[in-house]
Amino acid sequence: MTYLRIAAAAAVLSLAACAQAPAEPTAVTEGAWTVDSDASKLSYVTIKADEIAEVNSFKNVTGSLAADGAATITIDLASVSTGVDIRDERMRDIFFVVADNPAATVTAQIDPAAFEGLAVGDSVQTTFDGTLGIKGVEAPFQAEVTVTRAGADRVLAVSNVPVIIYAEQFGLTEGLAELQELAGLPSITPVVPVSFTLTFTR
Repeated sequence: MTYLRIAAAAAVLSLAACAQAPAEPTAVTEGAWTVDSDASKLSYVTIKADEIAEVNSFKNVTGSLAADGAATITIDLASVSTGVDIRDERMRDIFFVVADNPAATVTAQIDPAAFEGLAVGDSVQTTFDGTLGIKGVEAPFQAEVTVTRAGADRVLAVSNVPVIIYAEQFGLTEGLAELQELAGLPSITPVVPVSFTLTFTR
């Protein structure tokens, strides 16, 4: 009888341990993901007078990633932040003309199979081909990215190197020239490197 009681107790403890064991997190490729704007950052560097570099950013970046790998990122151009109020205003009204062009969009098709086995804590480096749209003009770009699964339902995508954006590609040179004149600068470089950290949650 004592043996039977011990065996029964062991069986109960074993079942309890199994019930309490955490389930394996579902694969990254299951379900849809959205950008956590508060935990994401998109910044770019401008150079004026040939040698003065300044870091700027956008405070509001949203987006989604579908289970089939279709990604869409929306950049609220009115959320541009340069550290100077009058410069923010000129960027909104003269450069981006946010009244007519409130957002820039990034679209990309990602291969879900590349992340099928990504476990929590794992990272993978990859290259994304995307399209950037600003003021009705679209242009392709490539981004070298490190993707890290930070949690069961949390993924980080961080640029390894800046993505280079050319003002001329998007018809922005006229607005840039007006900004240069208003600021009384000898030059504003029409090429900017863009870096990002995007946090996706499921």
